Amino acid sequence: MANPFDDDEGACLVLVNDENQHSLWPAFSAVPAGWRVVYGQETRKNCLEYVSAHWTDMRPASLIRAMGDEPR
Repeated sequence: MANPFDDDEGACLVLVNDENQHSLWPAFSAVPAGWRVVYGQETRKNCLEYVSAHWTDMRPASLIRAMGDEPR
């Protein structure tokens, strides 16, 4: 059985948590607590492009705030 997280042909969602961390998630799977859908249902390729365009600062949101920085 193939890993659904690695399925290039499967439909995906992009999830975000309160720390503004992004995750690709199989569209058929329930969204875990603490995460919300921000993009999809789409192809894995399109979801990866969304993440690349929108998650430009890998630091957790709480660290960005603690450092006095503006989110990028």
